[in-house]
Amino acid sequence: MATDHPIPASKQQQPGTSAFKLVIYEQENFQGRCHELTGPCNNLQEAGVEKVGSILVLCGPWVGYEQTSCKGEQYVFEKGEYPRWDSWTNSRRSDTILAFRPIKVDSQEHKIVLYENPGFAGKKIEIIDDDVPSFHAHGYQEKVSSVRVQSGTWVGYQYPGYRGYQYLFEKGEYKDSTEFGAQIPQIQSVRRIRDMQWHQRGAFHPVN
Repeated sequence: MATDHPIPASKQQQPGTSAFKLVIYEQENFQGRCHELTGPCNNLQEAGVEKVGSILVLCGPWVGYEQTSCKGEQYVFEKGEYPRWDSWTNSRRSDTILAFRPIKVDSQEHKIVLYENPGFAGKKIEIIDDDVPSFHAHGYQEKVSSVRVQSGTWVGYQYPGYRGYQYLFEKGEYKDSTEFGAQIPQIQSVRRIRDMQWHQRGAFHPVN
């Protein structure tokens, strides 16, 4: 759905609406034409979206992709307002989002194990029910080449402090870094994606 004007009640989640809802604005600060998503979209341009300038997540979380068919650089969005690009990423490799899909969060528990080498070998760091802004501060200074997610949904970052490229980790195994979309096996911080269904006060608030 597209309109030339912002939706007056767009910042109010209405009872009985979809479990996932995201509004894309073609200009910064929620201006210009807007497009509403309630499910996956593999090609925003085919859906009539010319540009992504700002994003309002009414119910989420979601992941956006640099390329169509959910490929390329990843951007994780949780419930909240994202008025411009630097509110959801400080990576400047690309300024394009061409696909979106909802992220299913179905567990209160969170456990992830990150390994130095492919195939779950070498040194490892295990994280349970916690966010880790710096692996170095926890004594882990190795690369990350494979990952096991035993429960919960996570997002890893290239640099400490939740900066750089983002990598979405859903429950399952990632035998090498290409399976989670990394060009180089480097992750230095990780946090939980905490949907409002499970964590009423747990939404992530990006620092502008």
